[in-house]
Amino acid sequence: MAFNPEFFNTETQEQDVNLLLQYLKKQHPEVLEQVARSASPEIKQIVAQNVQGIVGMLPSEDFEMQIVTDRENMANLLASAMMTGYFLRQMEQRMRLDETLFDSGTLDSDRD
Repeated sequence: MAFNPEFFNTETQEQDVNLLLQYLKKQHPEVLEQVARSASPEIKQIVAQNVQGIVGMLPSEDFEMQIVTDRENMANLLASAMMTGYFLRQMEQRMRLDETLFDSGTLDSDRD
């Protein structure tokens, strides 16, 4: 998963009050690229399926599609994909923590 640091170069009034965006702008591109690459293949697959579901999936052998949208709708689509990715990454980390705790015997009483 590649990260484009040029993403932060456009200025809007909304961005001026977004603390997370201000924080991200201060990060080195190498750090952002490393975080972007940390997504597992499973996360990439689920995000791709989610985007395909949002856009609508027609069989590629039967249709040659071209999607036209405006800037706001594309931004909403990208935001949805990003939020899905962040959520899945957190759940993946939680799953690994659960597995580690289960393996150590800490969660034995919580599992069926």
